[in-house]
Amino acid sequence: MAVFVDIFETLNLKGVFYYRADFSPFWAVEIPKFGQAARFHHVIKGSCYFTFPTGRQVKLNPGDMVLIPRGSAHILSSEPKSSAPKLETVLADAGYDGKGVLVVGTGNPDAMTQLACGHLSFPAEANHPLLQALPEFIHVTVEDRMKNVFLDECIRMIVRSVMSDGLGSAVTVKKLSEIIFVEMIGSGIGANGRMKNVLRAFSDEHIGHALDLIHKNVSQQWTVKSLATEVGMSRSRFAEQFSELLGMGPMKYVSEWRLQKAINLLSHSSFDIQTISTKLGFSSPAAFTRAFNAKFGTSPSKYRKNTL
Repeated sequence: MAVFVDIFETLNLKGVFYYRADFSPFWAVEIPKFGQAARFHHVIKGSCYFTFPTGRQVKLNPGDMVLIPRGSAHILSSEPKSSAPKLETVLADAGYDGKGVLVVGTGNPDAMTQLACGHLSFPAEANHPLLQALPEFIHVTVEDRMKNVFLDECIRMIVRSVMSDGLGSAVTVKKLSEIIFVEMIGSGIGANGRMKNVLRAFSDEHIGHALDLIHKNVSQQWTVKSLATEVGMSRSRFAEQFSELLGMGPMKYVSEWRLQKAINLLSHSSFDIQTISTKLGFSSPAAFTRAFNAKFGTSPSKYRKNTL
């Protein structure tokens, strides 16, 4: 779990905004793609259909939540739809200014669908095998919630906060949405084959231990041999199993993770380049700069300047 926390804290997952929407039939809206973002829709009342551009469609019932980890385009509608008015058009027609409740339609109030919708963001450079393995969407049903009491309670708290709109509701919902995102990913709900492999890496006796060592001691001069020795495996078997579960070799993982930590430190600390390079295990500031530039196309100092 410590590794999981380190990943999402380093990648700087942030709840950005949320809104409540009341839709009266018949309605439909196309939500555009938004890169480096995750979105969720929770059905408070009524039901609706969630449709992907690929044609995949799911009916969302009361209490269901859908998470779109990569911010892909999708359609929400009262009836199955393959096309819909764009979100900006729906917002303009409703006169919605981002405050209060988005109200669409004037149909039968008893047939209204109420949604709590949220948006979470990652920095453009955020990257990790866990993010790469995320499915197109994760559908959490009421049955799934009953199997995960903590997730269920977090969703209930979001609904209470959204509906009350009291002091502090915005902050509460944003923080809860971050927790729900991590909990949904960690629980493995809707995980595909690749995602199952990555999650298995965290719980594997040997690979999980290696990940724990890397994340606790990122400045250590790790080698495949030293990690394999620490976790009690042969060098070849360790490298093979690590790559099989995480989609990259141990040294590639160490290098990539150091650069993710660098992004976080450059953006959220006052450490100078020399200190950051030392903290992350680079042999010199020059070596750090070369690796950073090769990955992100800019120097650490320029990156920091552009993020201020």
